[in-house]
Amino acid sequence: MWDNPDFLNGCANALYALAATALIYAGAHLVIHSPLLPLRQLALQGDLAHVTREQAEGAARASAVGSFFSVDLDAVRRAFEALPWVRKVEVRRLWPDRVQVAIEEHVALARWGSDTKAKRVVNTYGEVFEGELSDAVRLPQFAGPGGSAEELTRRYGAFRQALAPLGLDPRQVLLSPRYAWQIRLSNGLTLELGRDQLKEPVLERLSRFVAFYAQTLGSLNRKLDYVDLRYPNGFALRVPEIMHSVTQPKSMGTKRGKREAA
Repeated sequence: MWDNPDFLNGCANALYALAATALIYAGAHLVIHSPLLPLRQLALQGDLAHVTREQAEGAARASAVGSFFSVDLDAVRRAFEALPWVRKVEVRRLWPDRVQVAIEEHVALARWGSDTKAKRVVNTYGEVFEGELSDAVRLPQFAGPGGSAEELTRRYGAFRQALAPLGLDPRQVLLSPRYAWQIRLSNGLTLELGRDQLKEPVLERLSRFVAFYAQTLGSLNRKLDYVDLRYPNGFALRVPEIMHSVTQPKSMGTKRGKREAA
């Protein structure tokens, strides 16, 4: 064995490789933990409206530990993601002595839940998060079954677009456990839209209401309270002075009386 040149050369090469690996590891360990490469700055990036300086400094102190190379970027990311109003965080090293933290905050779209004092908020992606909002902040109210916030966000945009010709906005969008839609407008009027159907989707009913609003409801010289749009050829009204009335487009005539929605 010892007089075999090929075997001896193989052993020598293996020892050289092992020594080189150990040397590289030792050098990397020395560089990573060297006091010559300290982490001097943690730079925040993003339009921050809710994350305070004190919160950011606290997250940095708790997570940005070590040198430029040894600091745990995942720990930094988790610390900042735990802050209120933070939706997404990206962290990276910037040579020679900085770590950059890019923060995306939630953008509030609506309050979530039937309780107007609740601290749950829906962002523009249809995600529900915990957030403090001043009572002075005017946002629409969403409420629906669990997991429906994204659908409510999508429908809210469609409802706003449909109502734009009337200069009205949805102030409240509700989805019942049976997936029936109801919206309350900026003028105080409540619209009962019902459930989506293949023959008559909810948006089609709302579009019909918008198309005939000026000829029907807009021409009434009285305060309106509630409109039921679940009728195939018209809609039912409720006003403070009258128990029920049923109104159809002028081309189809007008009826008044009591009637249950289909």
